[in-house]
Amino acid sequence: MHQSQHVRLMHYDARWRQEFQQTRSSILSSCAGWVSAVEHIGSTAISGLIARPTIDVVAGVEDDAAMESATPLIEGLYFREIDSPDWTTGVRQLIKPRHSSPEATEPTHRVLLMVKNTREWNRVLRLRDWLRDHPETAIRFEESKIARWRRGEGDLESYESAKSIFFSHLEDQIEAALGS
Repeated sequence: MHQSQHVRLMHYDARWRQEFQQTRSSILSSCAGWVSAVEHIGSTAISGLIARPTIDVVAGVEDDAAMESATPLIEGLYFREIDSPDWTTGVRQLIKPRHSSPEATEPTHRVLLMVKNTREWNRVLRLRDWLRDHPETAIRFEESKIARWRRGEGDLESYESAKSIFFSHLEDQIEAALGS
């Protein structure tokens, strides 16, 4: 029987920024030029937000060949590749399990490896930047996330579904505001 995973949330921790910087440095150093950009995304990248204690990053490469070369190099940093999110195309997702245990379900770090300047690349950075630049929207996101987390009693599937709905609406608002 499959046991449902539970989401753990924490108040913002200023050390998340330092964790990102160390992760960024490790990826850029170990990927020997294959990865040309690493950006901090997700709730841990938004100062003050309650978040899952997972450092989410997007690592950008120039093309598919660079992605093929970079993947095993990132895996060498104790990451393992898992299925990519449904909203992505041509993206590889790698996680670093807590305590480097392969059976651990909650990762400490997540890397979305993708070609730079694609739809997915621009999407994650635009959402992050919007939440950073519009604190009132970030607070609404946090409130929505916490309310859904409570209603779903921390169930991962319910939590992820609620976030997807919020981001879908937010993307519509951003497009209307930017006229794109």
